[in-house]
Amino acid sequence: MRTLIKLLFLLFVCSGFKAFPQTEISGTVKDSKNKPVPSATITLKSVDGKIAAFSRTNEKGLFNLKLPAETIGLQLEISSLGYKKQTVPLVPARSSYNVNLHDSAIDLPTVVINNRPALKATGDTLSYKLSDFSEKQDRVLGDVLKKMPGIEVASNGKISYNGKNISNFYIDGDNLLDDKYNIATKSIPKEMVDKVQVIENDQPVKMLRGKSNSEDVALNITIKDEAKLKLAGQASLGAGFPEKFDVNANAMMFNKKYKGINYLKGNNIGKDPAQDLVSHNLSDYLRRIENGKPGALLSSGAAGVPDLPQNRYLFNQAGLFNVNNLFNLKKDVQLKTNVYYLFDKQKREYNKSTDIFLPTGNVGYTESQNNISRPQLLHAQASLNMNRDKSYLNNVFMADYNPTSYRVDLVTNNLPLQQHLSQKPFDISNEFNYMNTLKSGNVYNIYSYVNYINQPERLTISPGLNQEQFNDGTPYASLVQNAKVPSYFTNNYIAFKHNSLNLFQTYKTGFNLQSQHLQSSLDAVQNNQRTLAATADALNDLNWNSFKVYGEGNYEYKSTDERLKITVNIPLSYQNIHYKDPGHSLDKQLERFFVSPRANIKYMTSIENYLTASYGLRNELGGLDDIYQGAILKNYRTLFANNAPVTERRSQTAALGFNYRKAITMFFFNVQAMYSKIHVNTISSSIITDNLQQRIVLPFGNDISSYSLSGSISKYLFALRSTVSAGANWSQNNSSQIQNNELLPYKSENNTFKAGLQSKISKNINLNYAIDYSLIKTKTAANAGGGTKYNQIKQQADLSVNVLSNLFFTLTAEHLYTRQSGQEKLSYLFSDLTLRYKANKINTDFEIGVNNLANIKTYKAIYTSTNMLTSGTYLIPGRIGVFKATFNF
Repeated sequence: MRTLIKLLFLLFVCSGFKAFPQTEISGTVKDSKNKPVPSATITLKSVDGKIAAFSRTNEKGLFNLKLPAETIGLQLEISSLGYKKQTVPLVPARSSYNVNLHDSAIDLPTVVINNRPALKATGDTLSYKLSDFSEKQDRVLGDVLKKMPGIEVASNGKISYNGKNISNFYIDGDNLLDDKYNIATKSIPKEMVDKVQVIENDQPVKMLRGKSNSEDVALNITIKDEAKLKLAGQASLGAGFPEKFDVNANAMMFNKKYKGINYLKGNNIGKDPAQDLVSHNLSDYLRRIENGKPGALLSSGAAGVPDLPQNRYLFNQAGLFNVNNLFNLKKDVQLKTNVYYLFDKQKREYNKSTDIFLPTGNVGYTESQNNISRPQLLHAQASLNMNRDKSYLNNVFMADYNPTSYRVDLVTNNLPLQQHLSQKPFDISNEFNYMNTLKSGNVYNIYSYVNYINQPERLTISPGLNQEQFNDGTPYASLVQNAKVPSYFTNNYIAFKHNSLNLFQTYKTGFNLQSQHLQSSLDAVQNNQRTLAATADALNDLNWNSFKVYGEGNYEYKSTDERLKITVNIPLSYQNIHYKDPGHSLDKQLERFFVSPRANIKYMTSIENYLTASYGLRNELGGLDDIYQGAILKNYRTLFANNAPVTERRSQTAALGFNYRKAITMFFFNVQAMYSKIHVNTISSSIITDNLQQRIVLPFGNDISSYSLSGSISKYLFALRSTVSAGANWSQNNSSQIQNNELLPYKSENNTFKAGLQSKISKNINLNYAIDYSLIKTKTAANAGGGTKYNQIKQQADLSVNVLSNLFFTLTAEHLYTRQSGQEKLSYLFSDLTLRYKANKINTDFEIGVNNLANIKTYKAIYTSTNMLTSGTYLIPGRIGVFKATFNF
């Protein structure tokens, strides 16, 4: 009986568990790094989406959720801002659920306004729909980029976004052109482009994404699907007066396996094809590889170019053959080739007068020049890139040959001269970079760069001049300056990157070696054609060797919510320099140990806005240019030598900035402040006369300080269908120089302001307007009474009218006004007219263009620098008319 009671009690207990089902579940929500996700939403839903229960996680990522009586078919939905939503089926009798969420880009709201532009922000990417900003009158990508709020295109084609220069330019994610992206912006028809994407915090190396604090900004253009299916291009032929031509043929294709832009162009209407080949980030590249490439020692002594758009002053006969091809061999492996050949013949004719203000008495000279240059450039580059999630390889081979010749006929202070200059630089290099991931998740990096350069130069000046300095006071026929600096450089390192949850550590060690050999001579050709040394002190046979061993620690911190990023870089280096020239009894050695720390802080004040602060201490040693003691005649007016040790430069820079963006309303704003102080152990000293400027570097300390404050703003006005922009910059520089044995403290202040408007006045009328104002103030001991002031205003306006459905009319006007204290006021108004008809049936555009309607043939410009004032009058092309037909395929 007792046994029966026990069995009945056990049955009752079991049935009781069935009668009272599970009433609560609990669990944790963590991210992919196993960190708690607070305030995550936990929702219990039925299959048809009805909510049965709701809860949130606490600060430790824990949650509890009460269950309803009926749980069949229910599922848990876990979501949190910045993470992918996850769904988990409810399992009977399971009381604990532990979930890991994966990161997801945050989509900001998109403005939805009928027939008006909209921007879409997804994480670090901001997308512009090209068609929202383009008009019928626009022809290529670059025409539309100028109209996009937040994006600025400089006169040389350099692109910046909200005050920051772009570091990379991609076409559907592929880097076809490196930083020579003018090739794309001037060639790709707007009809081929779907979107323009700005990528902040760009990291092109896949394996480093999320493992480094990149501050780079990149631009990516996406090609329309239909444009990827076929070859596209143009062929144009133009002819005009007086004896003008303009021809162009290009072909391009962009698909997953192949991307290419190839073209041939030539003209004599003032368009310089070399502008296509500008490397916009060249200084950053040279700083990264740490290669102080030797520059040209000699020059033609030309007065530079007038402050006008190039097509207004250039006399040229130019041609360019340019091929750029990228092949995706297989997944994440690319082969890229970039080859171009440029040739040109440029003419320049001008008169100028120069006044140099000195406490010991002013010096002045006048001259006129007729200058013909024949530049050529052959560039060949091949790149192999493997960019995978856990490994990376990039090898770039480059070769450049740039022969250029100058012929200069001039009269200086009533003395007729003729110069011939020949320069034949050759530059070949290979850069190898390999990274791989260890089983631990850490990364190692092997890098090697080698470079060889030679640049033979020869300058001939006739008849013989400045007999008191050259040829012992005896009349002679001509001067011949020869110089060359063959140079070898290599930089090699290995690096190890350790990754943790919030701190990335990189340690690098390596060495670089530079070897250069300066050989130069200055000879006087006698009237009997014998050649003798022009002076006893004008030979150089200088060997220069620099060896550097370095180590570096780089620390990158990123907070869990990614609002705060801190990067600290601590490079240590030991450098040994040895140089000798037996002819000058020169044999010296220099050893230095440097610590050059840098730090950068970025704080996100909101999803779209951030503050930045940076500080850097940089120690640099000069090069061979600082210490050669044999005189080198740079040109007919300038003689350089040195009597100082290697230049040691110590610079400190601090900067503070704020970037604001509101994509919904298309509003962009940025402001930056910067201070730098430089101490140099040498100073330049010049002896200036009416006929010759002699410079020597002396061993005296020199401090240079500068301050700057700049900002810009850009906004799209929906009601007016217009983009308005403005920017301002103030900077001040303080330094010293020695002229005619007088130490001259020098202070300059530069103020600039710019504003622009790109407006769609009506369906068929567009107006673009830009104004730039600059005010330069200079002051030295020579003009301490008040210094000099230079004011200039530049205004440009373009009015485009869609007269008929396929007929376009464009009128361009450009006004320049210059005022310099003590000089006459200068004012010029240039205007151009273009009429274009689009014949859709034959895919051909017919265009008539007239430049410089007012037929202005001379242009006068004033330049001021330190204590020098130069006034130049340039011969420029007059009115030019061209008829051109362009076939599109």
